[in-house]
Amino acid sequence: MAIKKEYVWQKQSIASDLEVIDCLVYDPISDFRMDPSGCYVLIRPLIKEQIIEVAICDKKHVIIKVFRGKKSQDVYHGIFTYEKKHKVEWFKSKHHIAYLGKELKKAEWALRGQDEYWQE
Repeated sequence: MAIKKEYVWQKQSIASDLEVIDCLVYDPISDFRMDPSGCYVLIRPLIKEQIIEVAICDKKHVIIKVFRGKKSQDVYHGIFTYEKKHKVEWFKSKHHIAYLGKELKKAEWALRGQDEYWQE
């Protein structure tokens, strides 16, 4: 597939060996992999308080921390800052990190009344 010159934003150029990769459709059942840490998250928008709440659960299904913030960036920044400061790794998989970002944005949309929230 040829890349048109309009694809360049400002100062970027197109690499001579540029490759365009068409991604396969992700299947949430067969492609799902648990994070190697064993941890997972429960996410909910609290509409009345206008905050997003994320509970970090360990592999024994115990809620070990709850993070709250007004925007998705506030919450993920708080989680990752806490992880670094306290030398814990709840998110070892990039898939898990991407999932957190996607779900936080969905929760933020729900706070704005743009959609209902259902955690995948």
